[in-house]
Parts: sequence; C-alpha cells; structure tokens
Amino acid sequence: MIRKLVCGTGALGASMFAATAAWAQEAADAAVAAVPAEAVEAAAEVAVAVPNPGNNAWMMTSTVLVMMMILPGLALFYGGLTRSKNMLSTMSQVTAAACVGMLIWVMWGYSLAFGATSYEGFLGKFISGGSYFLSSVSVDSTAATFSDEVISEYVFVAFQMTFAAITGALVFGATVERLKFSAALIFIIIWSTIVYYPIAHMVWGSGGLILDWGALDFAGGTVVHINAGVSALVAAYILGKRKGYPSEPMPPHSLTLTLVGAGLLWVGWFGFNVGSELEADGTAGLAMINTFVATASGALFWMLSERAAGHKPSALGLASGIIAGLVAVTPAAGNSGPFGAIVLGAIASMLCFVVVSKVKPAMGFDDSLDAFGIHGIGGMVGAIGTGIVYSPAALAATIS
Repeated sequence: MIRKLVCGTGALGASMFAATAAWAQEAADAAVAAVPAEAVEAAAEVAVAVPNPGNNAWMMTSTVLVMMMILPGLALFYGGLTRSKNMLSTMSQVTAAACVGMLIWVMWGYSLAFGATSYEGFLGKFISGGSYFLSSVSVDSTAATFSDEVISEYVFVAFQMTFAAITGALVFGATVERLKFSAALIFIIIWSTIVYYPIAHMVWGSGGLILDWGALDFAGGTVVHINAGVSALVAAYILGKRKGYPSEPMPPHSLTLTLVGAGLLWVGWFGFNVGSELEADGTAGLAMINTFVATASGALFWMLSERAAGHKPSALGLASGIIAGLVAVTPAAGNSGPFGAIVLGAIASMLCFVVVSKVKPAMGFDDSLDAFGIHGIGGMVGAIGTGIVYSPAALAATIS
C-alpha cells in the first residue's frame, strides 16, 4: 500500500513537472513570436558591435609601431643624412612636427577626415564634419573594420593620428637646412588642414571622391607618400636651393645613424602596413609577408642599380632602397601576392634611383634628402602598380 502511494505520488509529480516544462516552452515560444523581427535584428547588431580584444590589442601595437617610425626612426634617418651642424635642427623639426600634428588631429583633423557627419553633395567628397575635439568619441564608441568586426574608436583615432603625424614630417626631407623652426610648425598646421585631411577623406573616408572611383590604397601610397612627396617637391621649388648647392659637396655626416633609422622604419612599417587591415587576420598576414619581401627586393635592386651605373654598392643606396621598397608596397600590401610585391619593390627602387641620380640634377631642384625622389616616385609606382599586381587569388587564399 505504501509502495503504491509513493509510486503514485512520484508519477503525479513527474507529470506535473512535464506539464510545467511544456507550458514554459510554449510561453517562451509565444514571447519570441511576439517580438518584432526588427528588434531581434537590432539586438543581434548590438551583440556583434563589440570590439574583439585581439584586434584591439593588435591595433594598439600597430599604433605604437608607427609612432616608432617617427621617433626615433624618421628623425634618425633624416638626421644622419644632413650635415652634422644641422642634425639637431632636423631631428627637432621632425619631433615638433609630429607633436603639432597629433594635437591638431584631435582638435579638428579627425573630424575633417573621418568625422561622424557626412556632408551631402560636392563638399562631402572632400571632407567630413562633426566630432571636433573628439566630442562624439567615447570609450564605448566603435569604428568598423573591413569585415563584420569593430575596434574601439579611440584606437582607430590614435592609429590614424600617427599617419597624419608622420606624413607632414616626411615633407621636411626636401626642406632641411633652410627652413626656420617656427616656419616649419606653421607649415604643418596649414598643410595638414588644407592638404592632408582632405586627401585622407577623399581616399579613405566614407563618400570620398577617390574612394568612390575605386582606388586601391591599402596603407597610404596616395594619402601618405604621393601626398608628402609632391608637397616636398613644391616646397623645394618655393624655398629654392641651399647655399652652395650643388657646387659644394654636402655628404651625409653619419650613415650609421641613417641605417639605424632605416632599420627602425622597416620594423615600424609593419604597424603601418599590417595594421591598416584593422584586424589580426589572414589579410594582415599577407601584408606582413609583402612588407618583408618588397623591402628586401628594393634594397638589393638599388644596389644593383648602383653597380649598373658604374658605382660600388653603398650604405646610402642600401638605406634608400629599403625605403623605396617600403613605399612601393604600401598601397599593395594587402592587395598583392608576395611575387607582385617583389616586383613592385624592384621596379620602384630602380626608378627612384634614376630620378635621384639623374633626373634631379638635370632639373636642378634641391630635394635635400630625396623626399620626392623616393616617397613621391615610389608612391606613384606603388599606386599604379597595385592595379597591375592586384591578386584576387591571394586575397581569396587569405580569407579561406
């Protein structure tokens, strides 16, 4: 009798539990059905829009690497190429230009290049607006990558800030030894505002003119190198020649420092190129290997060009070839396969050598440290060559 009572009670409890579970499931299904589809999609979007910690960490690392390109990389590279009496002034101009560039980027540069407000019509093709002094940026705001991922917007702001800071400093390669310190700082403010920020928006910003044309500029071949190189050429013509140029010899005072700077630039360039993917994925890996091989190709082919011209390979040629290869692969870093990157580095290096050694003396302009001859010409080779060596197969392989 007791056994029957216990069994009956157990069976009743089990049936009540099953009925309760079934009722709860029916209620949950009804609640889900009652939620509008738009709300479900919105909730999914909110769930997706969370920065990936790995990508965030890589982008912060890339930002610091690009900063190393400026200080000490570019400062040592340019400083070693000048005469000893002008080394400190050259390094000071590079350092101060970067400092000014960072401050004005936060004040209005980011807004003009990547601001939250998209102007309609003609104006929107050249600049953005809103978010002055980063007023619309917070620790919770995000910036989209090239896939469905996002990174913290502050990280994106800082990464792009280093690009703006180094581009203006590159121009000084054509003006060293004849530009006052105060004039250099005024130049950076004006040039960044009316040249760099609009170009950055046109190539990379939403609705930008050149972006809508379908231009491929993975990491700044146009925005940084053609921009700085052409500006350097114009500045060299405006300022005129240095006293004694070209009759007096003006050799670099320390190729040791120049090679140290070139090495730091090469290492930092991985942040420049690989970081431009905005994610730590397969395309970033492709940009990494391309940055290795294009640079090696550029360095060797510059020295081969020296030998073909009847000169011994030089340390200066080695350093120049490294930069030429880096510049050329910048727009193609994530768009080309490794063989295409090697070809770009070789062609850019040889053409830059011809411009620096033959064209510049023939035309008579005083591009002191060959900012136009290497960054301008190398950037043009890279920008045009990217369309030739573009490799959908390599990109598909990185995705798969």
